[in-house]
Amino acid sequence: MTIKGHCLCGAVHYEIDAQPLGARACWCRDCQRIASGSATVNVLFPEEAVRFEGEITTLQSNADSGNRVERGFCPTCGSQIYSKTIEPAGLPMRIRAGTLDDPELMAPQAIIWTSSAPSWATLDPSIPHYPKAPLPPPAKG
Repeated sequence: MTIKGHCLCGAVHYEIDAQPLGARACWCRDCQRIASGSATVNVLFPEEAVRFEGEITTLQSNADSGNRVERGFCPTCGSQIYSKTIEPAGLPMRIRAGTLDDPELMAPQAIIWTSSAPSWATLDPSIPHYPKAPLPPPAKG
């Protein structure tokens, strides 16, 4: 099964030839800024299974975790498509769930960085909550 997605304007498309490794909602401050105040919902995949078509602009920064992270955006519409940890290496790529052609692919299985969530945040009580980020699943499916 090939999983597909794209940015808001359609300039960036992707295909993924792997099943998701997991999904998380993230309330770290970087994700709140990316999502304009809410959490990001991220579906994790092995990086080698993801293929992009179209130009992607990247930004590297240090995350709240201390990890070095790269985020990929569409330079036309600004949609964030992915993030990946550069240091340490070997972690799964995080595809933004809102860019998937099928947003029902996988619901979040955990909520991370709840220690950074604002008091008004709605946190699903039926899934695990973590004040920071637990170890992700292995990068290979």
